Formats: sequence, C-alpha cells, structure tokens
Amino acid sequence: MPHHSAAQRRRLEALDRAGLADHQLSRLNDLLTTILPDNRFYAEKLATAPHHLEHLDQLRELPLTTKEDLLADDAALHWPANLTWSVDQYVHYHQTSGTRGRPLSVCDTAADWQWWVDSWQYVLDAAEMTSTDRALLAFSFGPFIGFWSAHDALVERGTMAIPGGGMNTLARLDLIKRTGTTALFCTPTYAMHLVEVAEEHSINLAHFDVRKIVVAGEPGGSVPATRQRIETAWNARLTDHSGASEVGPWGYSDRQQRGLHILEAEFIPEFLSVATGEPAGEGELSHLILTSLGRPGMPILRYRTGDLVKPSWPNDDNNHDNERPNHFVLLEGGVLGRADDMMIIRGVNIFPSSIEQILRSFPEVVEFRLTARKRGEMDELVVEVEDRLQDPSRIAEELQLRLGLKVDVRLAPTMSLPRFEGKGKRFVDQR
Repeated sequence: MPHHSAAQRRRLEALDRAGLADHQLSRLNDLLTTILPDNRFYAEKLATAPHHLEHLDQLRELPLTTKEDLLADDAALHWPANLTWSVDQYVHYHQTSGTRGRPLSVCDTAADWQWWVDSWQYVLDAAEMTSTDRALLAFSFGPFIGFWSAHDALVERGTMAIPGGGMNTLARLDLIKRTGTTALFCTPTYAMHLVEVAEEHSINLAHFDVRKIVVAGEPGGSVPATRQRIETAWNARLTDHSGASEVGPWGYSDRQQRGLHILEAEFIPEFLSVATGEPAGEGELSHLILTSLGRPGMPILRYRTGDLVKPSWPNDDNNHDNERPNHFVLLEGGVLGRADDMMIIRGVNIFPSSIEQILRSFPEVVEFRLTARKRGEMDELVVEVEDRLQDPSRIAEELQLRLGLKVDVRLAPTMSLPRFEGKGKRFVDQR
C-alpha cells in the first residue's frame, strides 16, 4: 500500500498555509541535507546560497533552474546533469517526450520511484479510483515517462492495470469492451480520437463500462468545452492531471473541476508575474516555478516549468467542499499555456487553449490546427478546421465575438489534419 494513507493525504490537503509552510520547509531542508555535497550540479549552483533555510522566503535566494541547465552535460554523458549519485544506483530510466527539442534523460532510484507512486495517489483519490476498478492505460509504454508511474500507482492501490500499448485504436476499443474497463487513462487528444473512431464504426461508448477518465499531457482536461465533449461521449467523469518528467506528478483536478491543485505536500510552487517578474498575486498571469521535495536522486530546485498559470489560494471561506477541504493552491483553468506559445495578436494575449475552448464548443468540428506566424512585427493566426457543416464563417464570427479579434479560419478536407495517439500537436509556431 502507499506510504501515506488516504487519511494522511486528506490531513495534508487540509493544512492551513502556516502548517503547510512548516511542512515544506522541513522537507526542503531534509532534501538539501541529503543531496549536498554529493550532487555536484547543485553543490556548484548553490555555492553562494544558504544550505539550510530558516523560512520559505529564503527560497528566493536560490538560483532558478532551467531545462537548458539539465541538458548541459547530456550530449556528452547522456545522463542528466543533476543526478546525485553514480548511475548504478538508479533503477528507472525514462526521457522527456522531445516535443520541444532534444529529449532529456531522467533517472530514478527505487526510493524516488516510490515517491512518484505515492504522489500519484492524490490523483487517484481525485478520480475516486478503487480496488474494484479496471483501468486501461492507452499509452505506448516507450521511454517517455507518461503513464508508467500511474500504472505502478494503480497496482499499489489494488486496481487492475491494463496496458494498452502496441495496438491500434480499434483494438483498444475492443480491449476496453472485453475487459469491462471502468477507468481510462490517456491524453485528452486520444480520448477524443477514440470517440471519433467509435463513431466511424457505429460504436456507442456511452454503453461501455468506462465511468472515470484521467487525462494528462495537454491542457485540454481543464478546458471546459473539451472536458464536456469527452465526458458526454463516454458518459464518464474526467479528472485532469499535470506533471513533467524532470519534476514529477505535481497537479490534479479539484473536485469542482475549476482547475488544478498543485500537490503542495510534495512540491513548493512559486509564481512570477509575467508583467513584472516579481511574485504574483491572486489571479495574476504568472510563470510557474516548482521545487520537488521527494526526489533526492534527481532533485529539481526552483525549476522554470515554462507553464503559464493564474494562482488562487483556497481557504475555508471559499472552499466548496466542506467534507474534504483542500487548501493546496489552485490554478484556475489549469495550465493556460506555455510561455513560448503565447501569441500577442493586435495587442491581445492569446493562448492555444483559449482557441481550443471555442472550437470545441462546435460539436461539428472534428479536428483543428493552429498556425502562428509573423506579419511584420505582429503575430498572425490561421485556424484550419475539419467541419462537418463546411461553414468556417460561423466559427470565425464566434472567435471574433469571444476574443475581440478577426481570425483567419479555413476549411480543411475531412481526415486531412493529423490524428495523435499521444500529445496532440495542433499548434504550429512559425514565428
């Protein structure tokens, strides 16, 4: 069973801000004691910074870490730069998906991997996963870390885990039906693709046994229109999750599906204002910075995730679930987008997820692609849609109404746009 019981996880979620800060400070100092001086990467990086913090505000005295830092030695040595011990002490090897450049190798000791599994239990709690569920993971099970840790977390919980790698979509649908799968784990894109293939073969997914869907890898799980389309087609409840290979499984849906809670029992989040670079306030668009507290074999301190978010800090006055209070910081709307993906079109900040929310509100739109490019000094956006009504003008009108911008919407031939089994790549940046 997981190291923390369900009751212990609920107790940690219910801590007030002062209690949570004490917990995080203790964990952070334990981590620093464990990794220094053995971790050469951080021994050098923290040479002039405090190695024992008296309060969490001192965390800002530590330098930020970027993915480029971790890749620095990777080309020559293959292994990530921030390993604490010799490679022979590690038992799990994975790598990032490589969707944004050269893949980064990641390694975990047995204890580190147990931390992944324990952290995933918060996600499974949010999805109300039980030992009577049968969970199919529609995932390749290659070196990308993806749902590997989810698989092991399900097994530890006593839930049947059904690997869905190495087969096409129709075969996966057959496996879901034959096994009486009750919980599906996949990307939002693939949940939608399963719906499309089922419709092509006159398969009614609402008659399947799936009643729980856990998605990760893309913002779509926290995009209301996307979530609603998935839930309606499957007759299931969707739980969103966010994590990163180099950081860990850091976020999960709140029960009211307003966004993502950051797992503050295992991570320290910071929010730097996009406008000022200073600590962000409530609801301010900000860069997400994360420190992992339970992975000494490959520690990460003050990591620039590249995600843009709007934080809010729940309290008992605005808590909507008195039976299970959760005071972990809430990212309303989840991850709004990547810093690199934000477009400024005629002075308006636009994220691909904002476009997705509008496009998914049209049930006739099967697939889409966004292309950003430069026209002079300005960003320009082209939207291609596979539309069963063959009428892109109504979509352009809705985009102009909702965004206040005139957007070039073009009709794409049926089945001409790419389909994806993993992370969807619907945003093409030519800027």
